[in-house]
Amino acid sequence: MSAFNFHNKTFYLVENSESGKVNADTVFKYQQKENVVTADYSGGTIKYGKIIATLDNDILHMLYQCVTSENELKAGTAIAKISYTKENKMLLKLNWQWLNGNKEKGVSEYIEK
Repeated sequence: MSAFNFHNKTFYLVENSESGKVNADTVFKYQQKENVVTADYSGGTIKYGKIIATLDNDILHMLYQCVTSENELKAGTAIAKISYTKENKMLLKLNWQWLNGNKEKGVSEYIEK
């Protein structure tokens, strides 16, 4: 059993690389069944997005896709390192890359609400 449970958890952005599309108004709503983690996200610069991931100890292996407020269709992959803050909130540190366009890479950080 994992030390991390994403079921019915909400996350928001702490920090993002310039080539990232989400902003502070984007809200991520996660679900989990066994080691499969999913999320819907929207708000701010994102009309709608979806994440599907597998949980392996303290790592999420993620695929994501979204439609931006400018009607761009984007897709990417990420490896998220999971930890807890001293306030016992989950923190995700992502190393990600877009799979379309110029395939930019970046780093972002999200915290549980």
